[in-house]
Amino acid sequence: MNLADEIKNAIRDVPDFPKPGILFKDITPIFYDQTLCNKITEEFERLLAPVKPDVIVGVESRGFLFGILLANKMNLPFVLVRKAGKLPYTTISQEYSLEYGTAKIEMHTDSIKKGAKVVIHDDLLATGGTAAATADLIKQFGAEVSAFTFIVGLDFLGGKEKLNKHTNNIQCLVHY
Repeated sequence: MNLADEIKNAIRDVPDFPKPGILFKDITPIFYDQTLCNKITEEFERLLAPVKPDVIVGVESRGFLFGILLANKMNLPFVLVRKAGKLPYTTISQEYSLEYGTAKIEMHTDSIKKGAKVVIHDDLLATGGTAAATADLIKQFGAEVSAFTFIVGLDFLGGKEKLNKHTNNIQCLVHY
């Protein structure tokens, strides 16, 4: 069985979460299988080897899970992107549009160096709004978005198109 099939077999479908009509792709069962976790981390490392990133950025909150594993495996710093008001030190922020209203994400002001090659990691690519806002935040530092990595891509929601303006190196291990 290939890696994509192993991941799909581990993902749990949860109907009507977080609201009716949504079929939620729950990645938490992946974490019950350390062999699978290692395979996923190794695949991301393989995909990113040509990029030679300087830092891995994880998007709250499920992006922290494989983001830190990948950063440690690649011996790179790991940076948190969090919802507004969650980080304890001085931050910069980026506001972005949601279906109904806006949201804001933040990073510590000392977390990324100018010119750094950055990989943005999250668990799932849906509409791309949060990942695109994270890329905009990275650019405030004068850094380069070198790649996006996701475990799951919900291709039918078109999120990849929002990210292409930052980089066309958009890696999803499984696609729906």
